[in-house]
Amino acid sequence: MTELTLISSATRSIKPLVEAALWNEARLLEAGMRQTQHRLQKFEQQYGTPTEEFVRKYANNEIEETLETLEWLGEYRMAQTIQEKLTTLKEIQFAN
Repeated sequence: MTELTLISSATRSIKPLVEAALWNEARLLEAGMRQTQHRLQKFEQQYGTPTEEFVRKYANNEIEETLETLEWLGEYRMAQTIQEKLTTLKEIQFAN
């Protein structure tokens, strides 16, 4: 568990501001995830292969490395990164 303490010289509570910023960041990440999922679906349709199978074959050197396959792999990794960030943001709880 990670704990963070924020200190501000403002006289009003900064909690609503921080909550709004976190909520906004989560919405932006969700929009990015939708775009990434859309791109992944296009690759899956183009190649007739689910992304998980593509990644497995790529890891086993069964797929030729091309600009498109590198883009597909990049989208897959982006989806993983976005999901990790979303999960972390959604698990944040305020102590008071």
